[in-house]
Parts: sequence; structure tokens; C-alpha cells
Amino acid sequence: MTLHPHRPVLGMALAALLLVPWPLAAASQEPKPEQVLKHDKLEVVLPDFPSDGLILDIGGGGEGVIEQLKGRRVVAVDLSKRELEDAPGEPLLKIVMDARDLKFLDGTFATTSVFFTFMYIDPADHAKVFQEIHRVLKPGGRLLIWDVVFPLRTDPRQIYVLYPLHVKLPAADINTGYGVKIVEKQGPEHFVSLAKASGFEVVSRKDEQGWFFLEMKKTA
Repeated sequence: MTLHPHRPVLGMALAALLLVPWPLAAASQEPKPEQVLKHDKLEVVLPDFPSDGLILDIGGGGEGVIEQLKGRRVVAVDLSKRELEDAPGEPLLKIVMDARDLKFLDGTFATTSVFFTFMYIDPADHAKVFQEIHRVLKPGGRLLIWDVVFPLRTDPRQIYVLYPLHVKLPAADINTGYGVKIVEKQGPEHFVSLAKASGFEVVSRKDEQGWFFLEMKKTA
């Protein structure tokens, strides 16, 4: 469930230049080249992680990374039906759903994953998404977040950032790219603060070049 799809249509000229689509509503809103900061490639090694019970994957459309890794253990949700239809992997279910209003009962899932999806969600909605994830997790359930660290702008014209991304799975390599509007001061500390306010404790944290990983646990 992304509040903006990962791969909306982009005009041919800019697509040829940047090789990645952008979460913008219309061609007239597509960024100009001088408005785009190209980030160094993000290198993400994603080993198979232990999981008991079902995994709720927020933003499971697009590349379907968690579904490719965990298969039938995954229930994938996304706002975009097309993103879910196009996603590879074989999850248990693919459901069009808004993460601000999850339609699951309390305590349904053992794990929730959010793989490079919060970057597309309006920061004003992050707290609500955290609250919904907390609600549908079992006591002691885990929340796993991978997301970008937004760069500091040195050129005021640059209001978007392009992230080339290489994800190394145990049995596959995924090469893609994400383009999104730059959000000031949104890194791991932002999510740590939200976690504590929502009833999570941080179990582990990994800071990498341009991205981070957080493992959180729902407290009793």
C-alpha cells in the first residue's frame, strides 16, 4: 500500500533520461532534469529472515521484494491494483488496501514488513500507519522497516531524488530505481520516535549508505 504507486507512467523523454518513473499524477507535473538529484546506488543485501505465522507486507506491489523472499507466508497490500497485479512472487494474498485503515482484526499478524514504502507515504500519515500496524500485530510481533535517508539539498532547484537500487536476495537479484520528492529531516530517528509513541520498542538498527533498517517489537 503506497500512497503513491512505485511505478506510475512517466513521459517518454524524461523516462529515457532518468530510467525511472515518478509518483506524480500527470505529465505536466513530471520533474525537469535540473530538479532531480541522482543518489548513489543503494546496495541492499536481504537474507531470509526468520518469521512465525503470516507476514503483512505494506506496499507489496511493484517489485514484490518480500513476496519473492517469503512466498506464501506473505499477505501483500497496496493502494494500487496494477502494482499488485504486476508484482512477481507468489504471496498467499494480494489485497488492494490503505495502510491508514487496515481491514484486518486486531492481532492478526506475527510480522509486518515495510520495504522502501514509507518514502512514498505523506509524513503526516506516518503516525496513523504505525498505529494500524501496531493494532494488527500480535503481542510481541515484529515490524521490519527498510527505507531511504533523504539527502541534504545543495542546489535549491533539486526537489526530487532518484535512488538506483540493487537488492540481493538469496535466489535473485533485483535492479530497480525509486524517484520521490525530497522530504527534509526524514531518516531513522523519525521512525524511532514514531515507534516509541506507538508502543514499539526498537530491537535492532542498521545504518547504511543512503538507507536504513529497523526491527521493532510490539510491547505487551
